[in-house]
Amino acid sequence: MNQPRTNLLWLQSGGCGGCTMSLLGAEQPTLFEALDAFGIELLWHASLSGGQGPGLAELIEQIEAGELKLDLLCIEGAVMTGPGGTGLFHVLAGTDTPMMAVIERLAKRAGHVIAVGSCSAFGGINRSNNNPAEAIGLQYIGEQPGGLLGSDYRSDMALPVVNVSGCPAHPDWILQSLQALSQGMLDQTELDEYQRPRFYTEHLAHHGCPRNEFYEYKASAEQPCQSGCLMENLGCQATQAHADCNIRLWNGGGSCPKAGYACINCTAPEFEEPGHPFGETPKLAGVPVGLPTDMPKAWFIALSSLSKAATPKRLKVNATSETVKIVPNIYKKRR
Repeated sequence: MNQPRTNLLWLQSGGCGGCTMSLLGAEQPTLFEALDAFGIELLWHASLSGGQGPGLAELIEQIEAGELKLDLLCIEGAVMTGPGGTGLFHVLAGTDTPMMAVIERLAKRAGHVIAVGSCSAFGGINRSNNNPAEAIGLQYIGEQPGGLLGSDYRSDMALPVVNVSGCPAHPDWILQSLQALSQGMLDQTELDEYQRPRFYTEHLAHHGCPRNEFYEYKASAEQPCQSGCLMENLGCQATQAHADCNIRLWNGGGSCPKAGYACINCTAPEFEEPGHPFGETPKLAGVPVGLPTDMPKAWFIALSSLSKAATPKRLKVNATSETVKIVPNIYKKRR
């Protein structure tokens, strides 16, 4: 007997489309293989839907009339409420209706609402530079609960907005969240304090970082092209960022630190304005301000001093080099 399909509608609000680009990079399974395996029917997506079938306006009418079930409503991009709260900075194409009003109406009918990416979760990069577009998230404005739908919002399945944050979100985070929701396997206990799925936020981006040996000895890079740890001088926040980016690699083998870029903690609310350049580490009396969340400063100073004193020559040299200058010694058993 055929099981009923789970209907998914994906709307793009104020953003760059980066989460969709990320999703298209899904591997083993690919995006459409995954949706088919999960029993999810993609009703409409601005970038992925062809010309066949009903258009978005007709689908919205059917959903609001109760003729079409809306199980999963995915919103990508921040909600643009400007100017002056009217939402007219972003209207639904071909209409005079603000996208924020469309989202509000559909959220009342949705089994689950999923904020895909940090923009729709918290406002994201759109809120930077004094937030001229009055961008907000679906249920948060930065760190503050509220957003478009309000902190008390619950979907038909009694969950708040599920915030699959990231800039962009990893394709596996999106697909695994959709799978869990479609199969009734994700409840409130599976969400962290920012309503992000715990399966990826209970890790730190620091976990699995290929530069961890340099971190342990505080052998630091001084330029982005160098091989050492990026935390001391180059702004890396992987020890604070809740994500499994260095365990669940991107596109089969990549991550920001692996590619030489400092982690900017893009899964967190208000990451867009850290108060300093992304590529610099603010310091107080020579001690990095952005320490691991569970490490007291006194411990860090003591550990750093000991670590630097014990740093092998190999790590000291390689840390400020673009390539490996000294390889590890080959271990030989004593006869």
